[in-house]
Amino acid sequence: MGQIIRDLRLAFGLTQEQFAATLGVTYTTINRWENGRSTPSPLAMEKIEGMLEKIGDKGKDLLAKYLRN
Repeated sequence: MGQIIRDLRLAFGLTQEQFAATLGVTYTTINRWENGRSTPSPLAMEKIEGMLEKIGDKGKDLLAKYLRN
């Protein structure tokens, strides 16, 4: 899960702080997700999937790779 969070954040060109603000969580939360120390809540996952869909083919590729295997 951490890798998809990082890949999505980088696809949007956001820092961990900026990505956290976009999702309505703290920087520490993003850092924990990316480092595998915790996982996103169901609500956060909905927001993440929505962001993946917004970036078109790259997002679809990430969804297929990480979430819909």
